[in-house]
Amino acid sequence: MTSPAPYLPPASPALSAADQGALTDLYVRGTPANTLRAYERDLLYITAWKTARFSAALDWPERQETALAFILDHARDLNDTPETDIARQTAEALMAQGLRKSLACPAPSTLDRRIASWLAFHRMKNLPSPFDAPQVKQARAKARRAAARPPAPKSQHPITRDVLEQLLTTCRGSRRDCRDRAILMLGWASGGRRRSEITGLRREDVSLKEFEEKGRVWISLLETKTTQKGETPRLVLKGRAAQALVHWVEVGEIQGGPLFRPISKADRVLKRRLSPNAIYQIVRHRLKLAGLPEDFASPHGLRSGFLTQAALDGAPIQAAMRLSLHRSVAQAQKYYDDVDIADNPA
Repeated sequence: MTSPAPYLPPASPALSAADQGALTDLYVRGTPANTLRAYERDLLYITAWKTARFSAALDWPERQETALAFILDHARDLNDTPETDIARQTAEALMAQGLRKSLACPAPSTLDRRIASWLAFHRMKNLPSPFDAPQVKQARAKARRAAARPPAPKSQHPITRDVLEQLLTTCRGSRRDCRDRAILMLGWASGGRRRSEITGLRREDVSLKEFEEKGRVWISLLETKTTQKGETPRLVLKGRAAQALVHWVEVGEIQGGPLFRPISKADRVLKRRLSPNAIYQIVRHRLKLAGLPEDFASPHGLRSGFLTQAALDGAPIQAAMRLSLHRSVAQAQKYYDDVDIADNPA
């Protein structure tokens, strides 16, 4: 009598093309726009690197040897290497494509971000990562330590209250001036908003119900870098900041859609929203008009300036974080530490 065949569970059906498309759409809708742009840039760079280095397309999953070569190519200064060095030739090819700035060793944070993007693509495809191999992990840790350097500030200087006042004096009477004044004051007084948060605002996110009676404007941010949709608390504007925003809404005749928009040379408000890069250009333009160097500060100076000013004014860090929406106390604390060190009586 023969023994019965062992029971084998039915194999899981492979995802259909429609399911794969739905999964891709889910990733896109569930990932912040800034992260998607970073993924796109990093994938372009990694693909170009492998083509120049190995004359081959990316593999999925990628080989461990390729991951190790990527780390080694980006963990040393290539200026002193021979012209025949394959890593140098690869870097020069990337520079010719505008994908790399120099032969100098990239910042560890840049390497970490590109590897993180590569890892994310493997996870999306449900594939093992080559960066999990012990030798690759060890090389990555050594590269990070060997190239360790103090992180460069996102803004050369914080835009504290006195600097902000200088910028505001350049905003006089045109629609462009009204818009820029509202952007600067909202970006600073609401807790130091990021560029994407400012340009992502819509008229529907701003409540003016309490402005006439209490002089307050409420702002709802649907999503930020550190919060998810529906989790961000409402932010409040008071005093001059609230007045500047209300004035822009009236002057710009913003009844719906994007809150901040481009303005034509004829001083006409357009319908589309500003790009995040436009905030950079606005800050740079106002710095120049105020007689300050154009590289004195970047838009992140609004964020660092708010926290620095809060520390100078003696505001509790918890109160400042409720507006800045920092998730980590350590991140916000560094601005307070700078003030404490500067004022340290010792």
